[in-house]
Amino acid sequence: MAENKIDGMIFDVDGTLWDSTGIVEKAWNKAVKDSNIKGISISADDLKGLFGLPMDDIIYRIMPDESEETRKEFKPLCFSYEHEFLEREPGTLYPDLEKTLKALSEKIPLFVVSNCQAGYIELFYRKTGFEKYFKDHVCPGDTGLLKADNIKLIKEKYGLHHPVYIGDTHMDEEACRKAGVPFVFASYGFGHGIKPDHTIKTLPELVDLL
Repeated sequence: MAENKIDGMIFDVDGTLWDSTGIVEKAWNKAVKDSNIKGISISADDLKGLFGLPMDDIIYRIMPDESEETRKEFKPLCFSYEHEFLEREPGTLYPDLEKTLKALSEKIPLFVVSNCQAGYIELFYRKTGFEKYFKDHVCPGDTGLLKADNIKLIKEKYGLHHPVYIGDTHMDEEACRKAGVPFVFASYGFGHGIKPDHTIKTLPELVDLL
C-alpha cells in the first residue's frame, strides 16, 4: 500500500466509527415485542456478530423460523425504533475519532460506505456533528447496491486511483476484494480480518498511513 499514495479513505460505520449495538439491542427487542414475535431475544453481542451484513440477512439470521411476511413487517418497525432510540442515546464513539477525522480530512477526501438503511449515516452525522469531515456517503438504502458496488461507485464518482477502505469484519474485507480496494482492518471493532492489507489497533494510526 505504501507504493501508491492514498487519495481517499472510505469508512464503515458500526465497529469502525462508533458502537451502537447496546442501544440497537434495546430498539430491536422493543420491535420484537411489539411485533408479537415469541422466543426471540437480541443481544448486543449478537448484533456485533451480524453488523456488516445486509439488513435482510441480519433479520433472517435473527429469526430464521419466522415467515417472510413476518420478517418484512418487522423490518420497518425495527428501523423506526432504531432511529428513535439512537436519536435519544447515540452510539459510543471510538477514542480519538474526531481528532483523526480532522487530521485526515485536511489531507485527503473521506467517505462513508455502510450496509445500512437509508438515514442511518445521516443520523450518525447529526448526533456527532462529523458530516463536515466527509465528502460523501452511500448505503444500500440509498442506492440499492451492496457494499462492494457502493465502494466502486464512490471510487468512480470521485476519480479515486488509490483509495483504501477501513472496516472491522471479514465481510468488509470480502467487499474490498470485490471492489479492488485495499482493506485496512480496524482490529478494535466487532469482527476479524482474513488477510488485511493493513491492520490498525487505534484510529490515529490512520494518519501514519499517509
